[in-house]
Amino acid sequence: MRNWLLPEYIEDVLPHDAYRIEKIRRCIMDLLHVHGYQFVMPPLLEYVESLLSGSGADMNLRMFKVVDQLSGRMMGLRADMTPQAARIDAHLLNTGGITRLCYASSVVHTVPLEITRTREPFQVGAELYGHAGIESDLEIQRLVLACLSISGIQSIHLDLGHVQVFRNLIRDAKILPEFEMELYSALQAKDIGSLQELVRTGLDKRLSPEIRAALLLLPELYGDRTVLARARKYLPAFPEIKEALNQLEHVADTLQPHVSKITFDLSDLRGYHYHTGMVFAVYTAGCPAAIALGGRYDEIGKSFGRARPATGFSLDLKELSRLIEVNDYPKGILAPWRANDDRLDAVVKQLRAEGHIVIAELPGEDRASDTCCDRKLVLQHEQWKVVPI
Repeated sequence: MRNWLLPEYIEDVLPHDAYRIEKIRRCIMDLLHVHGYQFVMPPLLEYVESLLSGSGADMNLRMFKVVDQLSGRMMGLRADMTPQAARIDAHLLNTGGITRLCYASSVVHTVPLEITRTREPFQVGAELYGHAGIESDLEIQRLVLACLSISGIQSIHLDLGHVQVFRNLIRDAKILPEFEMELYSALQAKDIGSLQELVRTGLDKRLSPEIRAALLLLPELYGDRTVLARARKYLPAFPEIKEALNQLEHVADTLQPHVSKITFDLSDLRGYHYHTGMVFAVYTAGCPAAIALGGRYDEIGKSFGRARPATGFSLDLKELSRLIEVNDYPKGILAPWRANDDRLDAVVKQLRAEGHIVIAELPGEDRASDTCCDRKLVLQHEQWKVVPI
């Protein structure tokens, strides 16, 4: 292999795609700005312990690790920016009340999340700290829907879940962490066979028949609003589960006019190790995977000494941009090379201030095959005019 070839699932972003990504990024970041979310720029490289705190623990296998030549400690390239935002809120800002932060930058994964995706996603996200009510969950969900809409996504399918349903079903059982992980994996994958085997061989003496039946039912609790009715009828009447179902219904009632479709998935345990409440995924036509993910994770700052309520979302801007049709790279205006021509300079300056691309033609430049410009500046009757090429 030639040494200039890029590694697998790593790519250059060429002008047309880079323009599309940057255009969407600007729209989203401007939207987050006017909603009060302050932009932060965490470092690409940190000590591993910090990056694996809170939600970062799930990223251990996805993180590239290197040895710091100055300290000898292990450092990692961030695979997710959520724990970095939590560290900033807990240590650097450390303010009372509600904090709203947003970010937009690259993260790096050792393996791609899917076979068609890059190992260098461009992560855009927003986090809200300091409020535990359903109102902040709704703010984040409204915000992600607005970000997708302003980006050009027309059809939005919102999928809602709540990890407290599963947590409360097993809260009184003395289950080994390894066994809990197997149970979690089977539920997340909706692997009915494995789930039945786990319940039959590992949980029959630890949980009541009612709880075992509820666990076996969870993978089937996926679909429209009838899911909530079935859950209320067949799941144990724990107050926490009732509250979780009420929250899901309230969010669905509020957001229904703003989306094409809402579904519920009570076995969606994505991020189970750090999510503490409602979780959501956003889908759209033409893409089998979620285009945005989020939820509540109230304990994320605990490892940084400040366990504040928190909720947020993130999305991969590279993947999002592939779903959006935009015009080709905009054409520019060709300006002749004329030194010390104040009138020409003033016209060029005004055109650029209006957002036009103006390219100065350098002496001796051959532009016979140039496709960057479709107009040019010409001098007509002592006035510089823009005319088609």
